[in-house]
Amino acid sequence: MISINFLLDNPFSKIQELQIKKWLQECIHHEGKKPGDITYVICDDEYLLHINLDFLQHDFYTDIITFSNANHPEIISGEIYVSLSRVIENAIMHQVDLFDEFCRVCIHGILHLVGYDDHAHDDIIEMRGKEDYYLNLRP
Repeated sequence: MISINFLLDNPFSKIQELQIKKWLQECIHHEGKKPGDITYVICDDEYLLHINLDFLQHDFYTDIITFSNANHPEIISGEIYVSLSRVIENAIMHQVDLFDEFCRVCIHGILHLVGYDDHAHDDIIEMRGKEDYYLNLRP
């Protein structure tokens, strides 16, 4: 089950939320996995900065942090924290629609849970390619 919990004002409609959840589930299945309990926590920069400091010892803002808690290799589960502040800033900077950028960050978290990484240059290229691929599959 995928849940999206906003700790601040939600800029999206219920229909958009349902579309995202359904699309993410389809992406997970396309990767050969099954969705378990996946929770998105949509927060602000400061909330995510504290998580970044406390759990990863990183003292910088980020748009997403993903924690896997899967117990079975075929079922992905975890918590995905998203800074809406960063998503808004990225949408403005890249001149893209806010909903599109939010979807990009959401699939980025799923890809981490599936097993993709984005630390090395080649991994970043692969991750961006997967993001673009799945964004193009949205209805």
